[in-house]
Amino acid sequence: MIDALLAGPFGTPLAILMLALVTYLCRASGVVLMSRVRLTPRVERGLRALPGSIVIATALPTGLSAGIPGLAGLVAAAAVMALTRFELAAIVAGLAAVMAGRALGL
Repeated sequence: MIDALLAGPFGTPLAILMLALVTYLCRASGVVLMSRVRLTPRVERGLRALPGSIVIATALPTGLSAGIPGLAGLVAAAAVMALTRFELAAIVAGLAAVMAGRALGL
């Protein structure tokens, strides 16, 4: 049934609306669930570490599968982040290292 709806003329807008609804429900459920959690120092430390863990979980496999340029990008981004603590600078450095590695044919 869903396949027939998505294959029709309104498939793309319907898919976008469904994805928006799922995204909203995920965000809203997080707010509802966290309103029931007591924020102990341990929970606060875990919540503070979560964004970095998510970035590493997504960037590390991608960088490692990109070969030497990807590895150079990861190292450059990590070094700049450690030195500056500025995410945008780390992203720019990582992308620049990847671009340079690919331009050199690595």
